[in-house]
Amino acid sequence: MKIATFNINGIKARTEALPRWLDDAQPDVVLLQEIKSVDENFPREMFEDRGYNVETHGQKSFNGVAILSKLQLEDVSRGLPGDDNDEQARWIEATVVGKKALRLCGLYLPNGNPAPGPKYDYKLAWMERLYDRAKALMKSEEPALMAGDYNIIPQAEDAKRPDAWQEDALFRPESRSAFRKILNLGFTEAFRATTQGPDHYSFWDYQAGAWNRNDGIRIDHFLLTPQAADLMRDCQIDAAVRGHEKPSDHVPVWIDLDL
Repeated sequence: MKIATFNINGIKARTEALPRWLDDAQPDVVLLQEIKSVDENFPREMFEDRGYNVETHGQKSFNGVAILSKLQLEDVSRGLPGDDNDEQARWIEATVVGKKALRLCGLYLPNGNPAPGPKYDYKLAWMERLYDRAKALMKSEEPALMAGDYNIIPQAEDAKRPDAWQEDALFRPESRSAFRKILNLGFTEAFRATTQGPDHYSFWDYQAGAWNRNDGIRIDHFLLTPQAADLMRDCQIDAAVRGHEKPSDHVPVWIDLDL
């Protein structure tokens, strides 16, 4: 089963690029971030026509997450538990059943800039709630994953110019510590389980020729429970997509599970 995560930076802007990638890559499941659309305006038909079931958790002009799946989506829930007053659409869950059931959690973690400040406080508080949900997934002892735009640069090698990010919310010590705290529950970070070394990125800014200079960062991640990690056959970044017409500033990351 091929499962991808892709921050598309606005569904309206990606009505050509996203279907083109789907047709080329043929993923079974896609977790989307930054759809920037309310649920009723999401163009479901273009994906349903390709055989995908569609579930969204949208928000006008900002944020928004979705799941596209060629398998039936069961037990869908929206919103990260722990704060009933949080109105930002950043979390969606569902179960798909192949050879085994797999719990999918799609996330768009807050950026947090400027840091320090209220937005950074919200990021860290959100990550505490994410830790609690991650603990519950581990306790279930079932195949599960949390994937999406984490807005976290885990290590220096995950940025072309790490010194330029020292004070950024994506790379501050508190951010990386919160990420490691989740990993240390026993999760496998899929890409680093299969690929080591620098120069592997999933985001390139639109400004200053970042793509042409490969001045990127790796902030889109798959975290797998041990039961899901045991099923993993591969994990790759579709970096070439960034060079296509009207691209997102992110590219897809995908895993292949024996499922």
